[in-house]
Amino acid sequence: MALIKSISGIRGTIGGKPNDNLTPVDIVKFAAAYGTWLARQSNNRKIVIGRDGRISGEMVSNLVISTLVGLGFDIVDLGLSTTPTVEMAVTFEKAAGGIILTASHNPKEWNALKLLNNKGEFISGEEGKHILQTAEKEDFEFANVDKLGTITRDDSLLKKHIDAVIGYELVNAALIKKQNFKIVVDAVNSTGAIAVPALLNALGVSDIIVLNEEVTGNFAHNPEPLPEHLTDLSNAVVKHKTHLGIAVDPDVDRLCFVCEDGSMFGEEYTLVAVADYVLGKRKGNTVSNLSSTKALKELTLKHGGEYHPSM
Repeated sequence: MALIKSISGIRGTIGGKPNDNLTPVDIVKFAAAYGTWLARQSNNRKIVIGRDGRISGEMVSNLVISTLVGLGFDIVDLGLSTTPTVEMAVTFEKAAGGIILTASHNPKEWNALKLLNNKGEFISGEEGKHILQTAEKEDFEFANVDKLGTITRDDSLLKKHIDAVIGYELVNAALIKKQNFKIVVDAVNSTGAIAVPALLNALGVSDIIVLNEEVTGNFAHNPEPLPEHLTDLSNAVVKHKTHLGIAVDPDVDRLCFVCEDGSMFGEEYTLVAVADYVLGKRKGNTVSNLSSTKALKELTLKHGGEYHPSM
């Protein structure tokens, strides 16, 4: 159906013909190009890999990991994880880079390789161009049998990520625990079912209801956390008389809240609310993409900071 090669990664629908869809051939070629680019940057041979709960996730992960091992890289495999956790894990592990295997909020037939640098940040446009050119030319050389990489499975990095959140100076876990919050979470049959309850428990929230908690990749509804897809969550908040509803997308890098009366808080205002809290504690500037509400700009200026739009 579709294969989209861009400077930030490669994504497409599973199956079909190479170069038209996201097939094993395309996955191996692009993983090899990314590994070749990393090898040219430094002698660091460690890469972090994590995936969301998609049906194709294990297959894609096996192909990517085996390709990188064939290039001589040592892989830290997080297995089922989240985009923010993989990003943090790159820095925790002092890795050369990382790959998140997820198509974000796209339907179940999609998957993607999202590429990170050694800071746990998405690669730049110029870096992406080099990787695309390497893939096009198939300009890679694999390691001989004595220099193959290794695979280490590490399930501890989600906890390390959560510990970093709890330890952040502006997070008051003790105060949250005192509130005795009751929260319902829509995990949309992906890794939010693992990560979000674990974070809430660490914050002292024990009364948690999880909708669509089985990690199958068969998303119970359109996985993009928009109001029209979250009627079941909204109804559950009212039915169970919870203080809050939380929805995430399959790789847990998008977040939407539902208020105690079942109304939507609005995904675009989540960043605004967090910025209001943070800027009320310390001075600073903000940046967001051009599709964001102008409320962030107005709020930032109100707090004496500078706002910067970004493409």
